[in-house]
Amino acid sequence: MKYFQCPVDSQTRGNKAFTQQECGDYVRHGELERIGLFMRARRVSLDTIYHSGMAAMHEAVLTGNLECVKLLVKHGADIHQRDEEGWTPLHMACSDGFPHIARYLLSLGADTELVNECGEKPADLIERDNKELLELFCLAVND
Repeated sequence: MKYFQCPVDSQTRGNKAFTQQECGDYVRHGELERIGLFMRARRVSLDTIYHSGMAAMHEAVLTGNLECVKLLVKHGADIHQRDEEGWTPLHMACSDGFPHIARYLLSLGADTELVNECGEKPADLIERDNKELLELFCLAVND
């Protein structure tokens, strides 16, 4: 897998030189309008892995911004894409405690059995005090 500084190539970026920080910030800050413009102009490759080791979808999940995740999916983001450590967006939603995003990914058919490089499934990463995620994965909730 090749790592790019920014998912914008030299032919589509115009006069402004975009940096990794600027490109990633659109996703991390949930700037839906800008993300949409990039998608429609095909300036962003959704499968590009940034220097962070993650793709746009992973970055969006980590912000907890469901609307950003939905926008990326609408434009073709892969809900099963793995980062450099084998984590899928569902792994990240479970690990970081975002049941609303996990529920959405599951509604799209996200695979709960995929393991990361450490052999962990998404459900293995749920904190025991996150009752909503535990219930979503039908795991025992101890009060």
